[in-house]
Amino acid sequence: MTETYDETYDETYEVIVIGGGAAGLSAALVLGRARRRTLVVDAGEPRNAPSAHLQGFLTRDGIPPAEFLALGREEIRGYGVELVRDRVTEVAPGFAVTLASGRVVRARRLIVATGLEDVLPDMPGVAERFGKDVLHCPYCHGWEVRDRAFGVLATTPLSVHQALMVSQWSKDVTLFLHQVTEEALTDDDLRRLAAAGVQVVPGEVAGLVVTEDRLTAVRLTDGTTHAREVVFTAPRAVPRTGLLERLGAELQETPFGSYPVVDGNWQTTVPGVYAVGNAAGFGEQVINAASAGYRAAATINGELLMTDLDAAVGT
Repeated sequence: MTETYDETYDETYEVIVIGGGAAGLSAALVLGRARRRTLVVDAGEPRNAPSAHLQGFLTRDGIPPAEFLALGREEIRGYGVELVRDRVTEVAPGFAVTLASGRVVRARRLIVATGLEDVLPDMPGVAERFGKDVLHCPYCHGWEVRDRAFGVLATTPLSVHQALMVSQWSKDVTLFLHQVTEEALTDDDLRRLAAAGVQVVPGEVAGLVVTEDRLTAVRLTDGTTHAREVVFTAPRAVPRTGLLERLGAELQETPFGSYPVVDGNWQTTVPGVYAVGNAAGFGEQVINAASAGYRAAATINGELLMTDLDAAVGT
């Protein structure tokens, strides 16, 4: 899709939404319906692009992510929201936003919905199979692969939790410790793994075995293989918080990276700047992201309304 913009536009908007995923489009929909002049800047890099479908979104369960986004873009255009395929390179004080195309636009409020990047384990077969039979979220994919032979590739000691979670969808689960030592597992870990029936295999994993476009086994560096049909692993999450940091937003450390401190309406510590979806936290699923975008947009609309009314009274 080629996005263009009208040169006759006044380049000042009430709200600029940076990011065109579920969170950003949801915010834009609410703002458009509230008759707010809104621009969505979308770099076109959705986190769930490798997946064939998204799950758990009421009335949209199983829809391909690209189709979901296309429907959202169509809806916001119906309310006069402008959408451009571009990338924000800088935000100056006063919310002057510079795009990669060279266009400079301004806003009264900003919604940052830039998401995060999943960095996969550097192992043969993982990147190629991601979203197919290498997965990260049982709530996203567990039903579709239920009762198959699962492997869990440990990336940190927290992978024990992932192995325990996926045991809800299959009783044949093997945790491959990979670069996690056996000593890193606590007594509670071992008791829970045993109670869940999860087999623990020490030793480093060399790669995945794929036969006729199907994952069939996990191969260790000692040459042994373990027949598996699905592998779950936790990518390293890299939040796209560069713009927020340059704006001076306060960040907080979590087990999944540094994310902005936000209030109950998703406003950061920088007045007028909101962060929604995976720009605000690792665990935001599509439906959560859409909800956050809605709340942030409704908050902004009310705030702008009261600000303008107070200014009118003052004059």
